[in-house]
Amino acid sequence: MTETAKISKEEIEELRDAFSKIDTQESGYINSSKLQDLFKEARLPLPGYKIREIAEQLAASGDKSQDQISFDDFISIFNDLKSSEVAKTFRQQINKKEGICAIGGTANSSEGTQHSYSEEERFAFANWINKALEKDPDCKHVIPMDPNSDTDLFAAVGDGIVLCKMINLSVPDTIDERTINKKKLTPFTIQENLNLALNSASAIGCHVVNIGAEDLKEGKAYLVLGLLWQVIKIGLFADIELSRSEALIALLRDGESLEDLLKLSPEELLLRWANYHLEGAGCKKVNNFSSEIKDSKAYFHLLNQIAPKGDEEGEPPIVLDMSGINEKDELKRAECMLQQADKLGCRQFVTATDVIRGNPKLNLAFVANLFNKYPALRKPENQDIDWSLLEGETREERTFRNWMNSLGVSPRVNHLYGDLEDALVILQLLEKIKVPVDWSQVNKPPYPKLSANMKKLENCNYAVHLGKNKAKFSLVGIAGQDLNESKHTPILALMWQLMRRYTLNILEEIGDGEKVNDDIIVKWVNEKLSESGKNSSISSFKDKEISTSIPILDLIDSIQPASVRYDLVKTGDLTEEEKLQNAKYAISMARKIGARVYALPEDLVEVKPKMVMTVFACLMGRGMKKV
Repeated sequence: MTETAKISKEEIEELRDAFSKIDTQESGYINSSKLQDLFKEARLPLPGYKIREIAEQLAASGDKSQDQISFDDFISIFNDLKSSEVAKTFRQQINKKEGICAIGGTANSSEGTQHSYSEEERFAFANWINKALEKDPDCKHVIPMDPNSDTDLFAAVGDGIVLCKMINLSVPDTIDERTINKKKLTPFTIQENLNLALNSASAIGCHVVNIGAEDLKEGKAYLVLGLLWQVIKIGLFADIELSRSEALIALLRDGESLEDLLKLSPEELLLRWANYHLEGAGCKKVNNFSSEIKDSKAYFHLLNQIAPKGDEEGEPPIVLDMSGINEKDELKRAECMLQQADKLGCRQFVTATDVIRGNPKLNLAFVANLFNKYPALRKPENQDIDWSLLEGETREERTFRNWMNSLGVSPRVNHLYGDLEDALVILQLLEKIKVPVDWSQVNKPPYPKLSANMKKLENCNYAVHLGKNKAKFSLVGIAGQDLNESKHTPILALMWQLMRRYTLNILEEIGDGEKVNDDIIVKWVNEKLSESGKNSSISSFKDKEISTSIPILDLIDSIQPASVRYDLVKTGDLTEEEKLQNAKYAISMARKIGARVYALPEDLVEVKPKMVMTVFACLMGRGMKKV
């Protein structure tokens, strides 16, 4: 991107963090009305007239809406400003911003650099982890942490155990506990834990590009907090999804279909849930969890609505004290509100100061935790609803979605089909497999109301054109309309070819450009197994022996000798459960030795050739690195 040429990688990361704090819906765009807030968050405050000038220039450019500003637009604006006096305050403001710590570091150059991190986030995450892991015997060497300490949280993640545990809390069974090194840790076994944590985080959809084990071992604050937020958020949002919480159908509005509700992101569902209860209390709705909750009054009413009223089974009601809503001092009012949240066991993530400042990230987490504990929704009866639409995503769909999100596509993909209907994410993926995309030909949101679908369809046609003519994918019978209409089979076919090409590209980069196909991978696997004296081998990615996971475990042990504990491996005539246990161990061991595997244990047991291929390809990549 030519616009970023003058801006350092560190500055881009800081600007991206600022943008994400304002873009609370993770849409990839902000309204021009929030431009001033964005520059303040980036520690580059501009006078009002300058903000208006920028907005007018964007509007005059012709190909972008005045009301929508992307991250690329922001980078371009910042680049233009960088040579001016006002941009010189970018670094200077870091130390002045209340609640922000600046830490010194060293980049690839000899110049010192600074990265900022939020003390509020450090405090909130430390408290959340303390509560989540307080009874875990494997974490007693670091838990409880002092949330006020500048170092405790960052030191606690240094051996990888806490990170692995938090990943498993967010997405259970992601990591096989048997693969976590827990005692008599050495620099090597700590490195293994951190590899396991990072590759597992990627497998659940965290964007971990440019984060390495050394960064976590050294406790680099801004990277640790960024990763922890992703892991925590995935866990908080896990049940804010219709297939897992059918009572969310109560949030359907008049004239809406179930498909409309399914398209909403977890953030949008949370906002609608809060407003559902506020409406029930006869209160004004809110449009966000930042500026519009600062006075705590919406929170008071929300808490009162969701608090248990007692039931026929004898569960006692939880009576809240609403008198604090009349407190004139905002800080004291927020504290009174949090005292009521504490009665519900939900005083997490925010302090009174975070509420009155409208910290969007922490307030979002606070509300998500409220929903998870007290949704206070009842599944509607006798409605004409096609319940088959609520079937959860398949393993294949989840794998593709997590893979896309781990690459940092924007906006984040919550629903595999609906979120691809304008092809913007697909075009980003094409770029990641080295297919040039002419973004001047791409329509970007917001789309005109009367021609929105036409603009999206144009994007889809362009994506299919690139897939067929540039990527040389097999897309027979697949048209842009299939993507635009969220047709499952064509989208899955395209996703597989994108993921496959991405995986093979990595192998080719390691192999100095040598082309790779399935036969080459199978040959390499068998040669590696033979060289190491292993008895196993595979004939293809459909080989039924793969269901035992023994060829995979043998290959892992060939790549990193003595890494596999064979006393944990089941052999002989295996039951389905024994095969699954082997598969869980194999997937986690692959990640532990440094292979970024996205497949799931069930894919090995059932010998799903596509996912099996990615496992062996990733292990081949790890083996060729010789590190």
